[in-house]
Amino acid sequence: MIFPGVNVLMLMVFNSNLATVFGKRELQDQVLAVLFPFVMFPVWGKGEIKFIGPVDRSKLKKSPAREWGDAIVFAVIAASIIRTYFLEAFTIPTASMEKTLLIGDYLFVSKMAYGPKIPQTPLSFPFAHHTLPGTEIPSYLEWMKLPYGRLPGFGEVDRNDIVVFNYPEGDTVTVELQSNMSYNQLIRNYSILYGEKNARKYVWKGIPTGQQNTQATNNLLGMFQRMGISEARSQKIVREGYDITVRPVDKREHYIKRCVAVPGDKIYIENAKLSINDETAYIPPAFQYNYIIESRALLNQNMIKDNLDINLQDSDPRQSLLNNTGPYIYELPMTLESQNTMNGYNSVDAVNINMHFKQNSIEGSIFPNQPGTDWSVDNWGPLSVPVKGESVELNLANLSFYERIIEVYEGHKLRVVNGQILVDDEPTTSYTFEMDYYFMMGDNRHNSADSRFWGFVPENHIVGRAAFIWLSIDPEKTLFDGGLRFNRMFSIPE
Repeated sequence: MIFPGVNVLMLMVFNSNLATVFGKRELQDQVLAVLFPFVMFPVWGKGEIKFIGPVDRSKLKKSPAREWGDAIVFAVIAASIIRTYFLEAFTIPTASMEKTLLIGDYLFVSKMAYGPKIPQTPLSFPFAHHTLPGTEIPSYLEWMKLPYGRLPGFGEVDRNDIVVFNYPEGDTVTVELQSNMSYNQLIRNYSILYGEKNARKYVWKGIPTGQQNTQATNNLLGMFQRMGISEARSQKIVREGYDITVRPVDKREHYIKRCVAVPGDKIYIENAKLSINDETAYIPPAFQYNYIIESRALLNQNMIKDNLDINLQDSDPRQSLLNNTGPYIYELPMTLESQNTMNGYNSVDAVNINMHFKQNSIEGSIFPNQPGTDWSVDNWGPLSVPVKGESVELNLANLSFYERIIEVYEGHKLRVVNGQILVDDEPTTSYTFEMDYYFMMGDNRHNSADSRFWGFVPENHIVGRAAFIWLSIDPEKTLFDGGLRFNRMFSIPE
């Protein structure tokens, strides 16, 4: 009964057996017992009913339909147990881990690597994560909630492991933007457009009629269109607000990144170079940066795809506005090897990394997500990763680094009253962490939404470690024209 999905099936089996031993054996009665037990059992109980015992199945010949039904139930139960506690299949949908993991890689993730988590919302539909397939209906019920717990595993999260985890900022999501932007970033964007006082109200209830024709609203509609939201849906959001969903930890979106720092590590990024504990961090074999390329001629997209293995979706030119005939300006994600190849082309004049220097973050998109923060994706920190049981000094200057840990991840009431920090209504100048935390980054350093944007990953969000790639299909090619990447099948990502 603690296996999500399996428990629903087992409850149906229990109800079917209960109806059977009280003589309700017709197909109609069995269907009613399985689908409406809390209605039918009291109804039957008021009538003339008696216990007659179970069916002697040794003398019962199963029909083909019953045999298939039993086999399907067993398969679902077995697969659910394997998926929850041992191995789960995932697909790579984005380029955030290229070239370590490619779009179209299918891989298995080991739950045993760090110990499988006990399901926190065990009443859920089999094989569905947070919504039923093809719908926006939640696939789980929160009638039963279990505290965080983890069974024994093979080890702990190590530095440089490729880890699957639940998206920390995925506790509150908007149905329209759940894969494009976190709810918290959405609030920050609305604060810029309409003021902090109105931001949350406008997200939930829509923009007042008098403000719907302003330049701020036009900017908002433009953002929706860039995200692929239809004009009709965009207008509906403006009028009525977003559909907001709050999800438990184990039903938040799955992300996969490299764990670059473990509890107690000091992380620092300077001019795109990552340092851990004042030493140069591990450099993945095929990580990427974004480069600005100046070319006297348009680059052939097929050449870029075949020679440099750059996705077609990333290779559209940005022609310079200074000269309609060139030079042509590209921003392309490339490995160091691809950069050297690009430098060798005759028409290419310059290839330079697109460095993000420290500057005031107006939108607060870089952690700790406060306006005025001067960190960037290439110049970040220094900051230490929190350790369970250790204390940190808490003051107004550093509260933004830890407020989400205190309030959201560890569930305490946090307030600031007259310059005094209150935790659970008690004045405090320090805080002791209740969990270990981790710092995750994508190998595609300029195209990855990771800890540089939303901070630390709590231990109760860790799902498992990437075990091996069992299939790899390039979505930009046909299966008969190099779409199947045979060299990646059954490989272990490094």
